[in-house]
Amino acid sequence: MVKAGYRLLFLGGLLSWLCLASPATSELQRLQHRVKPDGTLSFLVVGDWGREGNYNQSEVASQMGVIGERLDINFVISTGDNFYDCGLTGEDDPAFFKSFTDIYTAPSLQKPWYNVLGNHDYRGDVEAQLSPVLKEKDSKWVCFRSFILNAEIAEFFFVDTTPFVNEYFTDPREYNYDWKGVEPRDEYLFSLVKDVDSALKASSAKWKIVVGHHTIKSAGQHGVTVELEKQLLPILEANDVDLYVNGHDHCLQHITSTDSDIQFITSGGGSQAWRGKISSWKPEEMKFYYDGQGFLSVNMTGDRADLVFYDVFGQVLHKWSISKQLHDAA
Repeated sequence: MVKAGYRLLFLGGLLSWLCLASPATSELQRLQHRVKPDGTLSFLVVGDWGREGNYNQSEVASQMGVIGERLDINFVISTGDNFYDCGLTGEDDPAFFKSFTDIYTAPSLQKPWYNVLGNHDYRGDVEAQLSPVLKEKDSKWVCFRSFILNAEIAEFFFVDTTPFVNEYFTDPREYNYDWKGVEPRDEYLFSLVKDVDSALKASSAKWKIVVGHHTIKSAGQHGVTVELEKQLLPILEANDVDLYVNGHDHCLQHITSTDSDIQFITSGGGSQAWRGKISSWKPEEMKFYYDGQGFLSVNMTGDRADLVFYDVFGQVLHKWSISKQLHDAA
């Protein structure tokens, strides 16, 4: 009861602050993507992949091509950690081709890839990943720090989660994080949280999906990202977000919430996975966990979303559906 009361007090204070501070509309960059002629939307989600084809990255990519063709996907979402171990060294880093262009060669994957940055990407030249030069090298590459994708029946809110994590600033170990464009950090996070809240409030989309690199709920190696739990989760709950999709933990998982209707989806199995790295979680919330490689497909209509997790062999591991009209999960 004390925890619930604190949560309500925190949420009320945060939202009051945002109400006073937020502009009427979001300042995040907006992109557009049309649905298919039949009004449906299909896409794949993969994360933590960029290892020049190693650790089964090529095998996962091959199966993504098969499923992508079967679903006639509109696009691919990357949940970050696009280039290991330390991002790109610059716009001419050959890792861009070795880990991306030369790996995801299937015809069905030659669609826009909407990318967020992960913590490993911040260990390199962040501006290189954001540079329009990469899009000139490979037209499917789309990467910004935070942005909104309007796909008619759904809006996707891509959030730059790495700057939220205190450890990267207080204990970076041997790594040099590229904080150009982020510092002063407090101002950056203030504006980002404000803009995300404003954009979610203004959205009239049937589906609201937030994409970030870091976990909010996870039984994987990294577990809960407490900074996001405190600073971002209350905004998602207050604005009727349907899915929070992330990578960071090298696994596939689906967690529900006893506090809201948000579904927490991890797709971080694009290459190296962490076998046996699982912690206990509330059984009433944990719907699926797989400590191996793979990816996720999503097929949506205006009133239904079907999610399917696949392993490195293309085998179906877990299916889940929700109806907007009935608002019950199957």
